[in-house]
Amino acid sequence: MTLEPTNPMRPAAMSVLLFEVVVIWLAYIGMIQAEGISLAVAAFWCAVATLLCVAGIAGLRRRWGYLVGWAAQAVIIGLGVLTPWMYAMGIIFALIWVTCMVLGRRLETMHSDKERQ
Repeated sequence: MTLEPTNPMRPAAMSVLLFEVVVIWLAYIGMIQAEGISLAVAAFWCAVATLLCVAGIAGLRRRWGYLVGWAAQAVIIGLGVLTPWMYAMGIIFALIWVTCMVLGRRLETMHSDKERQ
């Protein structure tokens, strides 16, 4: 599911990805301190998730940016393997991401219906 470049929900989707980067690196600290994950493993997976978020932000004007954003949601939920509270955080952010997509599509539909009239 993608949105048009002029869709007002696109900045909201960008914000979701940006805030996820903050949560990812807070999880990094928890992975090391609370879960005892090695620095290298935690850094690698947090870097992967961060790169997906940043690439998604950069590409939201095109279809591939949304595909990368969806992949980022899956990887962030997957970080729950390293620290269980990321399952919850990942699911919460994925739900916000889905909400942005659904509301954005509704806005596009309403806009196209008004243009036809």
